[in-house]
Amino acid sequence: MMKVVDIHSHFFPKHWQDLAAKFGGNDWPWLRHEQNSEKGQNPNQGKETDKAMLMKGDKEFRPIYSACWDASVRLEEMDRDGVDKQIISATPILFAYDKPVDQAEYCAQLFNDAAIDICAQGDNRLFALAQVPLQDIDASCREVSRAKASGHVGVQIGNHVGDKNMDDAGVLTFLQHCANEDIPVFVHPWDMMAANRTKDYMMGWTVGMPAETQLSIVSMILGGGFDQVSSNLKICFAHGGGSFAFLLGRLDNAWHHRSIARGKSEFPPSHYLNRFFLDTAVFDHDSLDLLVKKMGPERLMFGSDYPFPLGEKQMGQLITTAPSLSDSNKQQLLASNAEQFFNI
Repeated sequence: MMKVVDIHSHFFPKHWQDLAAKFGGNDWPWLRHEQNSEKGQNPNQGKETDKAMLMKGDKEFRPIYSACWDASVRLEEMDRDGVDKQIISATPILFAYDKPVDQAEYCAQLFNDAAIDICAQGDNRLFALAQVPLQDIDASCREVSRAKASGHVGVQIGNHVGDKNMDDAGVLTFLQHCANEDIPVFVHPWDMMAANRTKDYMMGWTVGMPAETQLSIVSMILGGGFDQVSSNLKICFAHGGGSFAFLLGRLDNAWHHRSIARGKSEFPPSHYLNRFFLDTAVFDHDSLDLLVKKMGPERLMFGSDYPFPLGEKQMGQLITTAPSLSDSNKQQLLASNAEQFFNI
């Protein structure tokens, strides 16, 4: 039996303040809980079930269930799947990057405190990543420091804010703040590109998310982000880095043969592989082998995307059954890298 630490899982509070009533607008997230009722009764007067629909205004966004908000359910499923520790983070729909700063900061405090409340019921096995109002760097630095003091082990950010990529000066200032305070950063894709062209067949998730993740890594490299921010920065990108590892040769080739493709980076993209981590949510042994070959086993951490439908169903099995990995490498990916990265 190997220790397992899942760095990529999501939560929602069971209930939270009506943000539309507080701030106005018709696109705030909320949960519509399913109700049980006896025949003939108003369903809205029944007892809440363990299922809910995540809503954005009046539109259905995603079905979820009680593992998102109930620590006891989460722990039961962790025991079932052999997961020792889990790091929870908000789903990007809660980020509020498109809202006024005061509203986004309020939401960050609201959901960050809710995450700590869930972890407090987690028998010392649950840990939380904070969110910040990334559209305002001063507010983000203020909130991430507050969150660390309240018990968060790191911060999760979206990979862009509007048209600003990871190499934006403000984002880099925030990353330097995290480096200074030893706050690990987890970068999650969101608000995917080409939304109209990927609206069918869940292509926003299967195509858009990996593309956004690759874009975030490449923008950090070619935008000079890794040259500007301290090497003390701990940063990890979700979903195996998208297609980054597969297309690294293409990036290096462009860097060497066209000056315009070098951007602001001092070195070719492959030079920066020791500056960041990736999670292992790739669902395929060949893809995992490529990540290990390119990044090294010391730069990968197990992430499941639990408890969502497109996450790893048998958590950790991709790594434990990988034919090319030694037991020591498997343990690195499954737990030891994460425990060191997040200081848990």
